[in-house]
This record gives sequence, structure tokens and C-alpha cells, in this order.
Amino acid sequence: MTPELALILIMIIPMLAAVLIPFAGRWTTGQGANVRDGISIVAAAALLGVVIWLVRYVGLSPDNRPELFLLEFAGTFEIKLKLEPLGAVFAAIASSLWLVNTIFTIGYMRGNKEKKQTRFYTCVAIAIAAVMGIASSANLITLFVFYEILTLSTFPLVTHKGDAKAKKGGRVYLLILMATSLGLLLPAIIGTHVLAGTTDFQVGGIFPPGFSTFAASVLLFLFAFGIGKAALMPIHPWLPNAMVAPTPVSALLHAVAVVKAGVFTMLKVTVYIFGPDLMGETPASTVLVWIAALSILLASVIALRKDNLKARLAYSTISQLAYITLGAMLATSFAIVGGGLQIIMHAWGKITLFMCAGAIYTVVHRTEISSFNGLGRSMPWVFGAFFVGSLSIIGVPPMGGSWPKFFLMMGALDAGQKAILWVLILSSLLNVAYLIPVAARGFLLKPDNPRSDAQIAAQLKKHRFVRFAPVFTAAGAFALFFAIGPLVEYLKPILPAHMTGGL
Repeated sequence: MTPELALILIMIIPMLAAVLIPFAGRWTTGQGANVRDGISIVAAAALLGVVIWLVRYVGLSPDNRPELFLLEFAGTFEIKLKLEPLGAVFAAIASSLWLVNTIFTIGYMRGNKEKKQTRFYTCVAIAIAAVMGIASSANLITLFVFYEILTLSTFPLVTHKGDAKAKKGGRVYLLILMATSLGLLLPAIIGTHVLAGTTDFQVGGIFPPGFSTFAASVLLFLFAFGIGKAALMPIHPWLPNAMVAPTPVSALLHAVAVVKAGVFTMLKVTVYIFGPDLMGETPASTVLVWIAALSILLASVIALRKDNLKARLAYSTISQLAYITLGAMLATSFAIVGGGLQIIMHAWGKITLFMCAGAIYTVVHRTEISSFNGLGRSMPWVFGAFFVGSLSIIGVPPMGGSWPKFFLMMGALDAGQKAILWVLILSSLLNVAYLIPVAARGFLLKPDNPRSDAQIAAQLKKHRFVRFAPVFTAAGAFALFFAIGPLVEYLKPILPAHMTGGL
């Protein structure tokens, strides 16, 4: 397999699945659902295999950057793919968690007898294809095209239930994401092309030495708030409104596709368009550091007040995403790598929490944290997985989530922003306050519902897929703690050579 073939395959595999899934769902009799779901699993496994090959290829040498030209329009604009380390990491997260989430989704959708499952799996496959396009974009134009495809393909997932609440949530979702991308992100891309003469991603940035810090500040603000999927406050309401979707969609949105596409774009723009050196000189970056810090704390406080588990996790996501924006704006070597690590660690920790929420709903149909008393005794693996995922989100060693906070703290010190240390410490304490009580209720309080342990155990056995998936990702969140050395080495090439010495 050539690198170019692998690069096109990561687009073709999910799109082929998107074509075959509705065909199987409509025309296959009897075992149609099994065939349809099997296509999703096979496609996810095949995609993961190709991505692993590409990740290894890109990591072998700094010169290994597979590139593929697709088309040209308007004379100077090109749609082309090029995979570098940050994109390879994002593709690896999305492909691996698509496979796990698919297994979980099969258990959830069947267990809750959800309607329109064929459309659901089709839209997921299209969304994953868009994510692969974002991960491998060679320039801002290509990234923007796939960014919009991702928005449109996930809209039917948000409105899946079809009731008034789902439609309202979908309208907010689509309105905010389309308005920010067309009203802010697209002008930022056009401005970049005009001022720099290119939108190609380059290590160290594309603006010439001595570039106006005022112009850079204007563009940076446009990018920061135009990348609405990063959910930086106040461009965040779409995310909690999207919680009307089924839990597998929430897991997809918060760990695999949409929000990760947002923060990945934020980090890629700051590293490859502005460059760390220009970022350090741009006044807007300091302002955005504190906007990100406020997002971290305010979203955590709101999460603390939510009794609905998915709503609490939604605001937790807003807070945790701001860590990545914070790292990008601090623009030191430790902070940038810390932002990259947060993309990885948060994905595995947060998908665990959402799948646990889905497992609880599937088995006992409860969504409010106040109703979880004693459930951990009947569902020890699910609540145990939630506890492990919580520890990773909090940043407790030896969980993978502890490393991004360490790197961000080091990055804040390097940037002379000592006050950010207190923001990160307070954030961790707030994480403890809104996450640990969920597992504590399940394990330590007496059940307040007469339903027997035997009944719950029977339901768990029936819905084994929803139990297996979060346990697996919780184990992954733990295992990633011990992979920090190779991960840091893999991410180093995204930095200019003069910034890698201290890592």
C-alpha cells in the first residue's frame, strides 16, 4: 500500500459504508439489521487498520508527509490532502473510537428500540469521512469544506428523535455552527489568503517576518470565535442544546467528531498558520488566554449545578475543550504539546463517561444523577468505568488525563502566566466536585428504588455491548498514561525546530 492510496482510502472507506448501509437496511430481508450493523463494524475496523498504517508511516521520518491533490478551482484555490503528525493523531482518535462507539451504538439503539437506525448509521459514516478530511487537510480551504460537511452530516443525528425538543436543539446547533463558520471563519480564511498569499499549513506559520500584530490579532479573533465547534464561550450554546440527541451521538459529538474537529482546527491554525513565534507577539493571544480560562471555570460551575447527567457532561466538555484553546494561545512548546495531548486524553475519558450515561439509561432508564443511589452495586462495571473516566478528566495520576494538565502548567510558567496555574488547579477541584459524586452515589448510598439487583443484572446481560464499550475505553484512559513518551516524541515535529529542545 502506498501512502497516497492510504490517504484516499481513509476517505473512501467511510463513504463506501455510507452508500452500503442504506442499501442493506432497505433491501436485505430478515437479517437486514445485522448486515447493516456489520457493515459499520467492518468499515470502522478497516479504517482503523489504514489509519494505523498511516500513523506509523508519518512517524518514521519528518519527510514522510503523504500528499494528494484532489482539485483546483477559481484559479488559485486547491482541495488537497496532506497528513502530518497532529492530523495523524486526530485520525487515530477518530477511527479507533468510531469502532468502539459503533459497538456501543448497536447495543444502545437496539436496547432502546430507536427508530431510523439506518439513517443514523449512514450519517455517522459521512461524519467520519468528513473528520478524516479535516484531519488530513493540507490547507484552510480543504479544511473548511470538510468542516461544513461535518456540520451538515451531524445535524440529522442531533434531531434524530424528531420531537419538538430535538428539532429546537437541532436549529440552535445548525444556526450557531453555520453562522460562526460563514460569518467569521470564512472571512478569516479569505483574509489569510489575501495577507499571506497562501492558506497551506506550514510548520512555523505562513506569515512573513514583521507581519502586523494588529492584523494578526484581528484574524486570530475571527478564527477563535469562527471555529464554533471548539465551543469557546460565548459561542457554546449549541453544545448543551445538542444533548437532545441519543447518547451515542453525544459520545460521537463530544469525543470523536465535532468538538474534537473544532479544537483540532484551533490548534492547527495557531501552529501552522500563525506559528508560535507570531502568536507570542500578538496581543489577542493574551486576551484569548483569559477568555479560555474563564470558559474553563464558568462551564465547570454550571456543570456543578446540573442534575441531568448528560447536561453535566456537556458543560464539562465545554470546560475541557477550553484547555486546548488555552494551550494554543499560550503558544509555548509545553502548552502546544499539552493541547495536543488533551485532544487525545479527553477523547478517551469523555467517551467513557457518555457511554456510561447511555448504559445507565438503557438498563434502568434513568437520566438524573439524584436517582442513581445504589446503582453502582448492581452495575459495578459501568459505575467503575465512570469513576476511572472521571479520574482521567480530573487529571489524577496514573490516568492519561494527568499529562495534559502538567504540560499546560509548564507551558503557563514558560509564558509568564503564573495565574493560569491557579485556574488549572481550581478547575481540577471543580472536576472533582461535579464528577466524583456520580460514582459515589452509585456505590455508597442505599438504593431508593425497589428494583432488584437480579433484574438489573439480567438487563445488563441482555445489553452486554453497552457495558463492554465504556470498560474498554476506561482501560484505554489508564493505559495512555504510560504512552506519554512516544506521544510527545510523535507530536514534536508540529513545532519549529528551535522550540523542541526543552521537551
